[in-house]
Amino acid sequence: MKKVLKTDTFSFGKLPLLIIALLLPFLLNAQKALNHPQKREFRGVWIATVANIDFPKSKTTDRIAIQEQFKNLLDKYEVLGFNAILFQVRPAADAFYPSKLAPWSAFLTGEQGRSPQDEFDPLKFMIEETHKRGMEFHAWLNPYRATMNLDSSQLSLQHVFFQHPDWMVEYGRRFYLNPAMPEVRTHLVNVVAEVVENYDVDGIHFDDYFYPYPQKGEVYPDSLDFRFYGAFYNDIGNWRRDNVNKLIESVSQRIKELKPHVKFGISPFGVWRNRANDPFGSDTRASVTCYDDLYADVIHWMRNGWVDYVAPQIYWHIGYPPADYATLADWWAIQAGNCNLYIGQAAYKVGDNPELPWLDGNEIPKQIFFNRSNTKILGSIYFSARSILKNPIGLKDSLEIYYSKPALLPETNSLELRRQAPPNFRRIRRHAEDVRLKWKPAKNDAEHLPFYYVIYRFEGVVEEELDFDNPRNILKIMPFGSVDKKFIYIDDTAETGKIYTYAVVAVNRQNTESNPSEKRRIVKKESGIKRIK
Repeated sequence: MKKVLKTDTFSFGKLPLLIIALLLPFLLNAQKALNHPQKREFRGVWIATVANIDFPKSKTTDRIAIQEQFKNLLDKYEVLGFNAILFQVRPAADAFYPSKLAPWSAFLTGEQGRSPQDEFDPLKFMIEETHKRGMEFHAWLNPYRATMNLDSSQLSLQHVFFQHPDWMVEYGRRFYLNPAMPEVRTHLVNVVAEVVENYDVDGIHFDDYFYPYPQKGEVYPDSLDFRFYGAFYNDIGNWRRDNVNKLIESVSQRIKELKPHVKFGISPFGVWRNRANDPFGSDTRASVTCYDDLYADVIHWMRNGWVDYVAPQIYWHIGYPPADYATLADWWAIQAGNCNLYIGQAAYKVGDNPELPWLDGNEIPKQIFFNRSNTKILGSIYFSARSILKNPIGLKDSLEIYYSKPALLPETNSLELRRQAPPNFRRIRRHAEDVRLKWKPAKNDAEHLPFYYVIYRFEGVVEEELDFDNPRNILKIMPFGSVDKKFIYIDDTAETGKIYTYAVVAVNRQNTESNPSEKRRIVKKESGIKRIK
């Protein structure tokens, strides 16, 4: 498929009609994507470390091997046009960073509690590399899951299983931290605080695992806890939901106390409640729901302002009768309010699911276009990194087209951060075959430095107001800091004889743009560049 899309001499006459029929919707959608780029769009990918789904490919303590594996993965997503990663730093009460509260993860080094060589801190390195590429890094933690099985012989003595055995609940052949216990909530808030305090993360992210998914023939064993802790509740479901509510509220408050710019996001199961059980629920017939089975009242969290974004995992195709993608996406959009809404997309199903829509290569493109048609849906997060890079039925090729133009991340208005001052555009000059722009941060931004810069370039003589809303005018989204702190961009795409107007804006940690810098208009000539008033 990639060759078909990129070969200039391609002729439909060379293909059988059946293949043309299969390709035509994809080609038409690709053309629409090129014609309607997005200025702002969350383009995220989950990098799962549990069971080494995405990272690392091989467990190791070697610093260089860990660094190279991560940079290679990150480079691929930078080329694809992604602007955020959600990296699983805590798969099962363990850590991909040096922690006082959890042992090193066996999924990283091969043995729980064993550290990488040379006192290497993978999380610090990964955040720095992500930011170098102008991407956000969201630390993904699983709060309650403690183990992946019942074999405690593989656990470090530092693991919470041994440190606090009374906190454990056995269910579904795994151990979980007990959501009912105040001590567990305090511990989990401290786990999050350790990450936020010590690392320059852009977000803290929880997925869909709260109370565990129901296991057939097994009752979750908390009847004694309900008697002890739930005396003021007449319903065990409401009590369980309140246990999780207390955690979410406490985590949210702690994050904002430490670093107000750090976002808190949740990726819940795709169905909150079915309409048959609640008139406010979605028109679905899901066998499991957030509210009734996982005891995660996400709507309550959104309405109380405890989360900055949600990314419901709508892992079904458009038209799926029990849980239609379009129905659910629209339902979540109505509920979003001031909370940013992204959609969790099932990249793992493409080409690997017996349902026909996942086998024709066009389901994810259709979902992207559906999302873009609803102004409340601000982007996508894909599960998972490995699935996309396998390029099933041309999925990676498709995303490379749909995300061919750079996009700013959506604003997170719930953060209410101060807007940056316009950058100081120092000079513009021709050097060899390119145009060089140089600027520096505004003096009054010294205490609150920009997160990144956006360089705009407008072609021709523009008499009217410059259009900063058109993403076609974005030349480059550039990270704030370089090693030497020199803010220089080399435009090697400027053509001789053409007139260009350049401007630079600064962007803060909630992704709000400053006013533009001074505009510089030039014409590129063989002998150099000439500035035009």
